Amino acid sequence: MSATLRGLYGSDRTLLSPLAARLADRGVLKWVIAITAAVGAILEVIDMSIINVAMPDIQGNLGATLSEVGWISTGYSCANVVMIPLTAWLSERFGRKQYLLFSLIGFTAASVLCGLSNSLGMLIASRVLQGLCGGGLLAKAQSLLFETFPRSEQPAAQAFFGIGVIAGPAFGPVLGGWLTDTLGWRWIFFINLPIGIAAVLMTIVFLPRDVDDASPVRPVDWAGIGLLTVGLGCFQTMLEEGQQEDWFSSRFIVTMAVGAVAGLGFFVWRELTIDHPAVDLRVLRHRSLAAGSVYSLVLGMGLFGVMFAVPIFVQDYLHFTATQSGLLLMPGALGSAVTMIVVSKITRRFDPRVLIAAGALLTVTTALMLSRINPDTSVETLLLPLMIRGLGTVMMFLPLSLAAIGDLPKRDIGAGSGFYSLTRQLGSSIGIAIITTVLAHHEAAHRAVLVEKITAYSSATTARLHLFTGAFVHRGADPVTARQQSFAVLDAIVNSQALLLSFADVFRYVAYAFIATLPLLLLLGKGANKDAAAAAH
Repeated sequence: MSATLRGLYGSDRTLLSPLAARLADRGVLKWVIAITAAVGAILEVIDMSIINVAMPDIQGNLGATLSEVGWISTGYSCANVVMIPLTAWLSERFGRKQYLLFSLIGFTAASVLCGLSNSLGMLIASRVLQGLCGGGLLAKAQSLLFETFPRSEQPAAQAFFGIGVIAGPAFGPVLGGWLTDTLGWRWIFFINLPIGIAAVLMTIVFLPRDVDDASPVRPVDWAGIGLLTVGLGCFQTMLEEGQQEDWFSSRFIVTMAVGAVAGLGFFVWRELTIDHPAVDLRVLRHRSLAAGSVYSLVLGMGLFGVMFAVPIFVQDYLHFTATQSGLLLMPGALGSAVTMIVVSKITRRFDPRVLIAAGALLTVTTALMLSRINPDTSVETLLLPLMIRGLGTVMMFLPLSLAAIGDLPKRDIGAGSGFYSLTRQLGSSIGIAIITTVLAHHEAAHRAVLVEKITAYSSATTARLHLFTGAFVHRGADPVTARQQSFAVLDAIVNSQALLLSFADVFRYVAYAFIATLPLLLLLGKGANKDAAAAAH
């Protein structure tokens, strides 16, 4: 058995299945464990984005309004984000293998229920169950990697894991669009069944059983769990529904904001003052984890925010289909996968903070390139910045995980990785909420400025109207109808230009956010603490 696995599970080979024991003797069991953990994480990551392209079909099939069908994503996100920080506690209470098995079985079963749903209520309830079961898959996978691999192999293990996490949001819309167009929207859930079954079988066979712990069972912090559920649930709902409800002009959003502040405030107070908290916030005493978690928020905003904004731009402005917009993101995702392998090999030779800074500057470059979009923007002009974005994201994702979590003592890795994953998930939610708000407000502001310049006394406006009117008359319209159609075309042009300018503003703000948070890199660790390395082994 490898030194790493002996350190984790003891020298008792009865903890391993016969096949796992043979793989351990050959030194490859840790990689099989990495594959097992990554399959579940990829399932969860892809499921966050795969459903977006199927929303119109679901809406029509179930007879729901746009606001009602939005709760299919909102319910999943709220349940998901509540479970992430509880992952460490649940693993400790029930065992890492038992908890991972429960999560995989529950996620797979909930996916089948989603596909079988014949009403909107059943679909939303099934998505909430799916989010509850899948919330810990991402954090648990990353925790297993840090616990299973020695320090020298952490970059390669994190690179392997990162390929799926980064590529998942890009491949999700493509897969979802193809399944929806060819087999129907229910198959975006049924596709999880064979993958989930494979992940469950691999977990049973390859993951060692948990070492029996004779220590007394810790009391359950039900109050902390309740406060966390209320606080994060209200916060996530506020982010998801804020733009649609016109933010704080809505009593519902105000109520959610009060619930979020009160719930999270009392939650933090309770977890810091009791002996056995559900979420150990004391791990934030590690400076590298605290700074890395804040930076992870920005990374989540940049990664998922740009991935959210670009498909909207190409669909609304360039009139792409969902499948075409997904295909546009695929070269960048493939480039990220290749870059991840390269970065994993050079991480050992460079201070991770240098790589993170380089990745941040590449992301800033990407955002500034995208901010120069204009009416002549085409697919070809978008491919280069998207490829650079993939490179920059990889250079931040892998070293940041190592710098934030790699120096933690073994006993804090579970809680630290759970909190770190939570910040990335919240970052994506906050980023999407900010982007939708900025797009709506700035589009209205740019439209107001443009309309001010379109007057009856403007020679350019008059010439354009004459041109449009003549074209419609030439096609057979009468002069009055042709004039009305000309105004409609002019209005559409103004709306299109306002939308274009608002997207340029969004990309600039992403660049500003990464520039503003660069000083946080000074607080990160180098990932080379000798005690932490021994604990990881």
